[in-house]
Amino acid sequence: MPSKRALVAGGAGFLGSHLCDRLLAEGYDVLAIDNLVTGEMANIAHLKDEARFSYLQQDISQAFEADGPIDIVFNLASPASPVDYLERPIETLLAGSAGAHNTLEIARDKNARYLLASTSEVYGDPTVHPQTEDYWGNVNPIGTRSCYDEAKRYAEAATFAFMRKWGVRTAVVRIFNTYGPRMRINDGRVVPAFLSQALRGEPLTVFGSGQQTRSFCYVSDLVDAIFRMAVSSESGPINIGNPTERTMVEFAEEIIRATGSPSRITFADLPTPDDPKQRRPDITRARERLGWEPRVSLAEGLAETIQYFRQKLGIAA
Repeated sequence: MPSKRALVAGGAGFLGSHLCDRLLAEGYDVLAIDNLVTGEMANIAHLKDEARFSYLQQDISQAFEADGPIDIVFNLASPASPVDYLERPIETLLAGSAGAHNTLEIARDKNARYLLASTSEVYGDPTVHPQTEDYWGNVNPIGTRSCYDEAKRYAEAATFAFMRKWGVRTAVVRIFNTYGPRMRINDGRVVPAFLSQALRGEPLTVFGSGQQTRSFCYVSDLVDAIFRMAVSSESGPINIGNPTERTMVEFAEEIIRATGSPSRITFADLPTPDDPKQRRPDITRARERLGWEPRVSLAEGLAETIQYFRQKLGIAA
């Protein structure tokens, strides 16, 4: 029986590269696509001699073709950090709009299952807590984060339109904060920022009061949820993330303990006025429909991530 074949848009990125590993382990042939705007070839360098893996450098916001049969399309391609939004707002908008349309057309042409990696950012600065999939969100459509928020909201709308209009077997997952090896050091998100500062012995910069909350899911748990969603018949949207909530001050203190750093905490003004005050997923749907919940503790996940960042920064344990 021939192997199934998956296309992973954003396959050289943080999440995409881990998903490629999981798919290969599950027996899939994998075609990774990336334009390397935020992805890195180093993330997939270990796969260069893998016969069932291939790579295509391609911007999904430009129309493209994929040779051969494809059983499932995963769309994880988009800049995804506040630094990226400010530096690449147009590319971010195009990834979520034209990129979503082009990858949906591939799925439609190949009669493939389609999974969109959406985001908790569709909820904006939420007025409902924790966030359930039925919540429509509180998004500033013209703020500095809107290029990402609205692009993902459009991508979700396009995904469901292709399902209703053309019968494409689509699925949407909404990803909450995820961390682990292969995150970019200059990513701009809180885990790389705090770890880089702590490992260098620099003050950890907490924005605002530090009482805003986030929840952190380790990458292997997140990828497991994506895979379970892909092989299910669910269309979603389904939240995937860790429901354990921490303030930024608490998280900074945890990073200092985990790294054994002499760093202290300093405070700075919020970089954008739309920074969400609370972010925590309700994962009831994921538990009930996918049989999934996160299993890796923060201590375990941070240990793996710290080791990776030590190597990237050239800092001995």
